Amino acid sequence: MALRSLDNALPATAQERPKKHPKVAMSMQKQSEQVLGGVNDENVAPLTPAVAADAAVDYVSSENLKPITDPEIKIRGLIEGLESKDWLKVCEALNNARRFALYHSTLLLPIIDNVMLVLVKAMKNPRSALCKTSIMASSDIFQAFGDNLLDSTTSDAFDNMLLQLLLKASQDKKFVCEEADRALNTMVVSMTPLPLLHKLRASASHANPRIRAKAATSVSHCLSKMEIEGMKEYGLVSLIQKAANLLNDRLPEAREAARSIVTLVYKAVTESEEEKQEAWQSFCQSNLPAIDALAIVKIVPK
Repeated sequence: MALRSLDNALPATAQERPKKHPKVAMSMQKQSEQVLGGVNDENVAPLTPAVAADAAVDYVSSENLKPITDPEIKIRGLIEGLESKDWLKVCEALNNARRFALYHSTLLLPIIDNVMLVLVKAMKNPRSALCKTSIMASSDIFQAFGDNLLDSTTSDAFDNMLLQLLLKASQDKKFVCEEADRALNTMVVSMTPLPLLHKLRASASHANPRIRAKAATSVSHCLSKMEIEGMKEYGLVSLIQKAANLLNDRLPEAREAARSIVTLVYKAVTESEEEKQEAWQSFCQSNLPAIDALAIVKIVPK
């Protein structure tokens, strides 16, 4: 009996389908359109060429910015430059906005509301160069306009910019976080504390713990600038209740801000009291739950 060929006993091996490789190449112009046009998601990581391009952008300090030649003419094209699809042109326009703020603020004031809206959009952008330059621009705008940004005509734009700065100050990117912290400090220095405190109140109770912590730090910085009468006008009871809530926060930065607020409120409460500790205990016990009052009283040494 003839033996059957072993070759015929094995099934034929199916031909493997060639694997498809994803296309990763993208022109710089198309990336710019993707980032500034249809996609505006800060969670989308830019491709490697974009990172290299970001690194090529110079971050000019405020001290090194120069006045603009023919500012009355160039102000007409500022908004167009800020809304460009070319992110490099947007960076250039952001630096021009900084120069207008520092040297030609009267020309920028009529359109400051629109400028702040563009700054917020740029802060949300995944490109580091746009994000950082827009934060630097916010610092110069705080310095130039101060309390004017709290007017009813610009109030909403300011609120949106403040929220974005608090968010950026709480991010993991160190250089973005540090720049946003500097901008928030400039804001506190440049504005009257009492109206700014009212603006910070909602953020100090924000659901996002990182935003809450950054807002609490700004609140404590505001209070450190205020006279006691200003703190009383805002409301010492409101401040101590907010501090009690922050003292139980999970983030150390919020708890540290709470302790700073407590110390400042203590000075205001006991300013004219001979028995300071008794007055302080009475104030806390009258305005806080017993467990919170005990924790707050202990912060200030006897």
